[in-house]
Amino acid sequence: MSNSWATLHYRQSLASRVTLLTTMAVGFAVTAVAVAAYATVRTQTMSALDNSLRDRATAVAQMPDLAQLTNMKIPSEFMGAAQVQIISLDTSTNPPLATIAGSPSSSFVGTPEIDVANGVSQQSARTDVVDGNRYRVVAVHVDHDQALILAESLNPTDQLLSRLGLVMLLFGIVGVIVAGFAGWAVARSGLRPVRRLTRAVEDIARTERLDPIPIEGNDEVARLSYAFNAMLTALSASQHRQRQLVADAGHELRTPLTSLRTNLDLLVQADKGAGLSVESRNELLDDVRAQISEMTTLIGDLVELARDEPITTQVEPVELAAVVGQAVTRVRRRAATVSFDVQLQPWWVTGDSSALERAVTNLLDNAVKWSPDGGIVTVHLGEGTLLVGDQGKGISSADMPHVFDRFYRSAESRGMSGSGLGLSIVRAVAERHGGIVRAGTGPRGGAGFWFSVPGSPAPPEVLARS
Repeated sequence: MSNSWATLHYRQSLASRVTLLTTMAVGFAVTAVAVAAYATVRTQTMSALDNSLRDRATAVAQMPDLAQLTNMKIPSEFMGAAQVQIISLDTSTNPPLATIAGSPSSSFVGTPEIDVANGVSQQSARTDVVDGNRYRVVAVHVDHDQALILAESLNPTDQLLSRLGLVMLLFGIVGVIVAGFAGWAVARSGLRPVRRLTRAVEDIARTERLDPIPIEGNDEVARLSYAFNAMLTALSASQHRQRQLVADAGHELRTPLTSLRTNLDLLVQADKGAGLSVESRNELLDDVRAQISEMTTLIGDLVELARDEPITTQVEPVELAAVVGQAVTRVRRRAATVSFDVQLQPWWVTGDSSALERAVTNLLDNAVKWSPDGGIVTVHLGEGTLLVGDQGKGISSADMPHVFDRFYRSAESRGMSGSGLGLSIVRAVAERHGGIVRAGTGPRGGAGFWFSVPGSPAPPEVLARS
């Protein structure tokens, strides 16, 4: 049953749920107030009636000749305008004698009244039904074995309470209806920003326009709009980067593809006409291999940068000095015209060793590319910061803000090999490991790159034991 109610509840619109809950809350409050008010009025009315009867009974009991008073009409100043019966009860006889206006009667006489006459209690109050009419009966002790009983009809009180209950019921119904309309108005007014936000989101989903949503006020809906605008900004930036990556990749791939197709066409024509020498043919084949290698590197770089999340790798403690040493050894084999000044201190990081090695290799390749013949490439690692510097011309102030941008190439590097993605990969690897990379002027006057990642000088096992 509860599951069905929950399903039905959440199938309704938010405005209808707010209206329903508001109506239920107000209805419960009105009902509680009405019941409490009715009970309070009823209790106070009965208490006031009992006090009035006791006061009048005490006043009558103090009359000098009680027997005569019970046989005559009591003055209205004692009894008031209500319908009151006066009963004199004497328990000295067997059975006890009760007299109403001089006539014996057993009406309004019960155990509480007999106890009052016998002195067991000084007074009593109860409700009795006589001839189909409800009476409030109050007895006070007069003398030994005697009590005076006043019985007042409850018909006027019952009529008053009935009218009061009817009025409260009508007001409660009206209050619930008004609460329903008020809840609907409040829900409609309060949820207007939500509906506006919903329409804006639906418009974005339909048109794919990532325009910011207008924000009004400073409430929860406004904060939700702020958060949604921040998400739109991030999504727009991601979309822009994606489009820029596709455009730049297409531009960068077009040149080697065109050159590769031209060389292949020349080879096909040469095979048909036998118009190429062996040396020319080998030269073309070497050119094709170089272009294929360049495209392979470019595609690998694109795949690396195009991932929203890095591929799943085994993250483990890595000795960065060993990684740098391996990268220097590999680059030194293909860079015979430069020398390396290597100074490495132990530094342990937690991360992906292959990604770190690729980033270091990219920094070294960049330094070799810009170093003159006989130049020295500085490779210093200390306290978690790797410095790679060259003896080239350095980085101009115009190029400095764009060094790590994808596909960015300075005017001097247009004729050199490379995809313009190497330093972008370095920055991505540094950020993936919680570090940073920055560029500036190296210690030998050329470009310098500082690659920093968090870690410690000792392996994690040593730190755990200490």
